[in-house]
Amino acid sequence: MTLVLFLGVLIGSIILGLPVAFALLLAAMALMLQMDTFSSDILAQSLLNGVDSFPLLAIPFFLVAGEVMSSGGLSKRIVRLAMALVGHRKGGLGYVAIFTSVLLAGLSGSAVADAAALVSILYPMMRNANYPEGRSIGLLASGGIIAPVIPPSLALILIGVAGNISIKNLFIGGIVPGLMMGATLVAVWSFLIRNEKLETQPKASTAERLKLFRESFWALLLPVIIIGGIRFGVFTPTEAAVVAAVYAIFVSTVIYREMTWRGFYETLLTAGRSTAMVMFLVGCAMVAAWLITVAQLPQQLAELLGPLIDQPRVLMAVIMMIVLLVGMVMDLSPTVLILVPLLMPVIKLAGIDPVYFGLMFCINCSIGLITPPVGTVLNVVCGVSRAPMSTAVKGIWPFIAAYVVLLSLFVAFPGIVTIPMKWLIG
Repeated sequence: MTLVLFLGVLIGSIILGLPVAFALLLAAMALMLQMDTFSSDILAQSLLNGVDSFPLLAIPFFLVAGEVMSSGGLSKRIVRLAMALVGHRKGGLGYVAIFTSVLLAGLSGSAVADAAALVSILYPMMRNANYPEGRSIGLLASGGIIAPVIPPSLALILIGVAGNISIKNLFIGGIVPGLMMGATLVAVWSFLIRNEKLETQPKASTAERLKLFRESFWALLLPVIIIGGIRFGVFTPTEAAVVAAVYAIFVSTVIYREMTWRGFYETLLTAGRSTAMVMFLVGCAMVAAWLITVAQLPQQLAELLGPLIDQPRVLMAVIMMIVLLVGMVMDLSPTVLILVPLLMPVIKLAGIDPVYFGLMFCINCSIGLITPPVGTVLNVVCGVSRAPMSTAVKGIWPFIAAYVVLLSLFVAFPGIVTIPMKWLIG
């Protein structure tokens, strides 16, 4: 009864158009009333306690770093380097998009930011070269969602906080699945363009490639610093966010000299707005998560999934299907903050590695970012490119199908993820 009440109020509020954060608060209040423990003081205190978390400090700093990279010239140089390395191949602009997606994922951690940067730079070039419009948009959007998986990742930070999972291990564990997502896009793109007659770019000389590598060296060094520093214990993920922000500002202002004072002010303003929205959502979600625990909703869910507890792979498959359906109608952050606290006790009861579960959850939610009808990244790509949604939807399906197949392989054969993860973590 309690589980039905919570989900009913939450889903009903969202359907009525209430913002997810307020829908979570309303669902939490419904639980308090049902348990006859309603107190506005407790509600306010829980809301503040929800955001009083050291790991969450990483979010504003990574947001600042991502914004600085876009406006300070780091992203632009990554695209130029990718163009010089693979732009001359048949369908080369598509390979440039994939290569750039993987590199940018190691810089910003934001799918929306990466997708917007890719589309604004590469889509006009792909259109002028007569690339199929739908497939081009589908590829650019699909490349953008690698960002939440490869560290530094805002999504993995939220999953770590919501599920009490090691963010360091999530970061390191996300490297191989993220690279495999990139490899999947390469395979799908190669198949789709095999019979297309596409213009090719002139092959860059070795001297040009070396020149562009030198120019982009400082941008490429950032993910090495972040991942290496976390892996070898030089700093925590939160401290890595501060390092990333300071490093990005230094490179943009001192080395590349493309960041103006006005640009820096606008960057901080944009990052501040994004931080406020994310933090309020996190606070509301933590209130709901606390009441979910008090009301023993995970135990009720465990009873429903009881027959699958002894079959971890089947349980994971069922959970992944549920998350995929939820991700089609809800954005990544609320999906994480609602479902992870609810599912973690069940995952632990089934003996599933929490880090592995967190990575699978992240990949699944990322797919939801390009899946109609909501598809936040898909909408951003259409907005920036000014392409009709119908065209984008037609072009995105081969990439969604490939990602779902990859996710299914991860679920069927967990060792694909866990073995390299444990080797990297050491």
